[in-house]
Amino acid sequence: MAKIRHIALTSDNPSKLADFYKEVFGMTEVRRSENGQVFLTDGYINMALLNYKTPNDEDPGPNGGYYDGIHHIGFQVDDIESAAEKVDQSGGHRLSRTATPGTGGLFGFGPGPSNAETKFSGPDGVVLDMSQSGWETEIKM
Repeated sequence: MAKIRHIALTSDNPSKLADFYKEVFGMTEVRRSENGQVFLTDGYINMALLNYKTPNDEDPGPNGGYYDGIHHIGFQVDDIESAAEKVDQSGGHRLSRTATPGTGGLFGFGPGPSNAETKFSGPDGVVLDMSQSGWETEIKM
């Protein structure tokens, strides 16, 4: 069974949004990217606060670019290839190539945490991430 382990919001000011979630809900920051995106956790779920998507991004989502709000949810799956086939067979669409688990970085390519996301959209256009290796959710003390 897949588990929701990641939720992403887009904003024109991810840092300010991070301050809100840390102050109000006590979330812990796990990292910031060089482009100002912030990643938080409650110890179970990873929440990414991303910069606005643009219409030219491969995953602008059903609301298009420059949208404040929930952009996508991420599911940790046991087998990325099997889950990807189910998406394809059920009316979803692949938005990025399948990432190799353990490779890390944005969409699983390049340096960075080892989440190896693969992007899809459901039949309604909502963006979905899938990862076999998961996201940063543990609070490091």
